[in-house]
Amino acid sequence: MLQKIKTITEALPSLEKVVVISSKGNIGIKDIGEIRNCCLLEEFLKLGLNEDGSVPPIHFEQVSFSHPVFINYTSGTTGLPKVVVHGCGGLLSMYRDFSLHLNTSRGSVWLSVSPVGWVTWNMTTTLLSQGFTLLLFEGNPYFITRTYFWSLIDQFKVSNLFLPTSVMDEFQKRELVPTEKHHLNSLKVILLGGSVVKPQIYDFIYQKVKKDVWFCASYGSTELMGSCLILETTLPVHQGESNAVSLGDKLEILDETGTPVIGKFGELVIAKPVPNLFVGLWGDQNNSLCIKSYFSKYPGKFSMNDFAIINPKTRGVIIYCRSDETLKQRGCRFGSSEIYSVVDTFREVRDSLCVSHYNKQGDERAVLFLKLTDGYKLEDGLVNNIRNAIAKELTVRHVPDVILETKDIPVNMNGKKMEIIVKKIINKMPYNSDNIINPESLKNFIDIPELQPIEKTFTDILQMKE
Repeated sequence: MLQKIKTITEALPSLEKVVVISSKGNIGIKDIGEIRNCCLLEEFLKLGLNEDGSVPPIHFEQVSFSHPVFINYTSGTTGLPKVVVHGCGGLLSMYRDFSLHLNTSRGSVWLSVSPVGWVTWNMTTTLLSQGFTLLLFEGNPYFITRTYFWSLIDQFKVSNLFLPTSVMDEFQKRELVPTEKHHLNSLKVILLGGSVVKPQIYDFIYQKVKKDVWFCASYGSTELMGSCLILETTLPVHQGESNAVSLGDKLEILDETGTPVIGKFGELVIAKPVPNLFVGLWGDQNNSLCIKSYFSKYPGKFSMNDFAIINPKTRGVIIYCRSDETLKQRGCRFGSSEIYSVVDTFREVRDSLCVSHYNKQGDERAVLFLKLTDGYKLEDGLVNNIRNAIAKELTVRHVPDVILETKDIPVNMNGKKMEIIVKKIINKMPYNSDNIINPESLKNFIDIPELQPIEKTFTDILQMKE
């Protein structure tokens, strides 16, 4: 990474100091000599000592509540990542979510498998203020051995585990489960987030990982640096749902008219200010980009840009998809996660992606791309079984008009499927692939014969009645 650091520092004339931490102890002064204003950690720490070598007293400066503290980048599912500036409010939300809702005490051990660039890194580090112990993990959680991750939990007595949803999906697909030698006695809470948690993941965790564990889908955002849907340990957990709204958050689901609804599909918003909401976007001098991105749909309410539904019986919340990833086929509006929940039950399917395709008149149909498990082919029998399953579990109107095979599916750094980009590609729209970690996958979606310009009407592939 040293050459990259050299290039970056040359492009940042205002940079005062670069501190290099040699994790393996194999970097010396000569290795960093060509990097401007650079020093090793040991040299940097000496800068703060008094002349006699003593440590001066710490000075705490009083700042405003909105004083900038962190900068994070959004994951860029809808375009280029936004540069989000946070104030001090994240400390309050972390105490609320992890000490109050999860009833976690000092001495608990937290493991969060997430990249440093993700906002969960900032969220996790604030837990040190509550007396929690953090276990840092670098690398692929299922690379060393099939059960290494579970041994890690036992070895360090991890009590609370946070994983990106995509990681747990891999555990399920690969059947990487604890063995009889793993007791996991220390593990009390498992949280997933970052993308939609499918209902069958609840079964996988309670049946294959650990029966007596608190598990629930959490939901938040980079802009909140925290959660607005969290596991509440005094309430029951229902499959596929987040069981509680974080204390102090006024969460609403709005229909197309902006009216709050329960039991109906709609857009999730925060209706009143919360302390942990970001203070602005970097470089957005008059807040015009902030207002356009988050407050233009429903003035006075912060739009999370996700679709969800409140279960009228349990009051739990189910997240479906990004608001610009919804599909509307044959008059039926639905989220791509509904399709994934059915398709992922097929062992022949390694991964899937469902997006909209438009004809010249703007009519919409759903296209389902399947990445198959090694050894399987996309045969008529598999296609028909998938269509029948979707019609049975959902409705006939949910059945994609087109089902195609793809060799790979584009994802960003956090493992989120980049549906928006694929949607733009197949509809001949401009797109930006800078935030995709496997950009070579995009060639699988260019100039597909089955997705050339179509006429106004679609014929139903299945002759079924709902």
